Amino acid sequence: MSTSEATIADLSTAREVARQLRVDSVRASTSAGSGHPTSSMSAADLLAVLITRHLRYDWDNPGNDANDHLIFSKGHASPLLYSVFKAVGVVSDEELMSGYRRFGQRLQGHPTPVLPWVDVATGSLGQGLPDGVGIALAGRYLDEVPYRVWVLCGDSEMAEGSMWEALDKAAYYRLTNLVAIVDVNRLGQSGPTEWQWNLDAYARRAEAFGARVLTIDGHDLEAIDEAMRAATDRTDDRPTVILARTLKGRGFSEVENLEGWHGKPLPKEMAERAIRELGGESDLVVRGPMPVDEAPAVRSASTSEPELPRWDVGAKVATRRAYGDALTALGGSNPRIVALDGEVGNSTYSEEFAKAFGDRFFEMYIAEQQMVAAAVGFNVRHYIPFASTFAAFLSRAYDFIRMASISRSNIRLVGSHAGVEIGADGPSQMALEDLAMMRAVQGSTVLYPCDATSTAALVKSMVDLDGVSYLRTTRGAYPVIYETGEAFPIGGAKVLRSGPTDAVTLIGAGVTLHECLTAADRLAADGIQARVIDLYSVKPIDTATLHEAVAATHGRIVVAEDHHPEGGLGSAVADALLAAGSPALRLTHLAVREMPGSGSTAELLAAEGIDADHIAAAARALAS
Repeated sequence: MSTSEATIADLSTAREVARQLRVDSVRASTSAGSGHPTSSMSAADLLAVLITRHLRYDWDNPGNDANDHLIFSKGHASPLLYSVFKAVGVVSDEELMSGYRRFGQRLQGHPTPVLPWVDVATGSLGQGLPDGVGIALAGRYLDEVPYRVWVLCGDSEMAEGSMWEALDKAAYYRLTNLVAIVDVNRLGQSGPTEWQWNLDAYARRAEAFGARVLTIDGHDLEAIDEAMRAATDRTDDRPTVILARTLKGRGFSEVENLEGWHGKPLPKEMAERAIRELGGESDLVVRGPMPVDEAPAVRSASTSEPELPRWDVGAKVATRRAYGDALTALGGSNPRIVALDGEVGNSTYSEEFAKAFGDRFFEMYIAEQQMVAAAVGFNVRHYIPFASTFAAFLSRAYDFIRMASISRSNIRLVGSHAGVEIGADGPSQMALEDLAMMRAVQGSTVLYPCDATSTAALVKSMVDLDGVSYLRTTRGAYPVIYETGEAFPIGGAKVLRSGPTDAVTLIGAGVTLHECLTAADRLAADGIQARVIDLYSVKPIDTATLHEAVAATHGRIVVAEDHHPEGGLGSAVADALLAAGSPALRLTHLAVREMPGSGSTAELLAAEGIDADHIAAAARALAS
């Protein structure tokens, strides 16, 4: 192991950098006509000491796996972050002044990974620290590289439950490589924060969650320097929280510690006064220490094709069980696959992966926001995360899923126990909105297999997918339909019944595909031939197969889904056919339209009108 040498700036230089960061934060936001200069000014001293003396980063090589990680959980302080990028010489003053918050430019209002020095998108408060936990987990347990994860947090976001989920998991997993720096500037958007400058209150909470807490004056550079040095002492097996008491708008007397200036750029004349009071413009370029030159643990995927589990046609297998078996098989040939779960691994069957590869399984307990955030963090470190829980509980983490898309993160989510099919557990456990929310995520892939063979094939495909992908699995065991080796391309569909005299098309996925097949048999007994389509890929959707079915069955379509009518299978089909200009469409949409309760699967499917009897009745009405 060797360390690349770099001159460490002294504190007088750090002080000049802090002054420049404040000036440039004012200049950038005023030039843009929007932004958060005062939120940036409060943390300028903290960042100046960090980047000049403690952040081990090769700015010319942001892809260096040995680099420390810097996350602005308080993403609204983007003027400060971009001013940091100028101070280390990777963003020009011209770009800072003419590119910040402008259309088509990379210095967006809140940070995104369009910039190579930004790991994750932030700005929705309460997310940067949870993401940092995932990155720190990868460093401690998988990469085995001594990089550090530094997260700048705002005091307002300490009211977010996700921040405490993050600290809880960071302490549980002994993430000594994680440092949360909380900029306690007392003022939020509309007034004082919940605890203002009561650092003791913050400290009691952080310590109760298992963190080591260091309390400092956030404008005392010597105290900042000593706290950051202490934070890197790994003899303590706890994550570190640095509570820094600061002043919002620090350095300009007209706004310092005053309400009413959150998210407001200084008017031009006022900005000129601020720049003069702060000491004027400058173009210092200062870099801190280089990273420890140590390669991550080698975890290369096998060149051999993994052998997926096999099931006999007709055998009854739950797709959730098939997910666990398939992921375990894939994990054997690809050591970059990691699994996370929300303490329901014996139901999602992620426990099978945990039994086989315990070093790559991370239990997040009942903390779904942290589970998704950790998956994002693992992906920052080039891992292939699969995160599973009951599909209904992913709604709790939806903002994290949305932000994962903005982060350009490749994560794989698996939701089990979907729909009324689960039976007696009742509506609190029934995911009836998940397809809609996942379809709405930019660039997402949404998959809903009906049997074990298709589930395994789709899990394998998910390994190589970009963006947020989602697999919906079913609680109950249903017959295997497909032979081993059947291909299930993303964006495809399977036509299971068809003929030259088809009168109506039945479309289902998951449990309703089996109901459609039963309905088709009953219709055939009445002399009505039905085409049956397994729409296993909900997004992207197989428009060509749908359009062909419309033409063949004279526009007569029945869509049945175990989901609310809004945004699910029916919406996906209608959107695709309308966009394709399909003529003479006569679509009957069967979905869960009433509030369900407890009952058996058969009772609930019938009560909601999505069982074989109701599908057949709808088809007869169209065919007549």
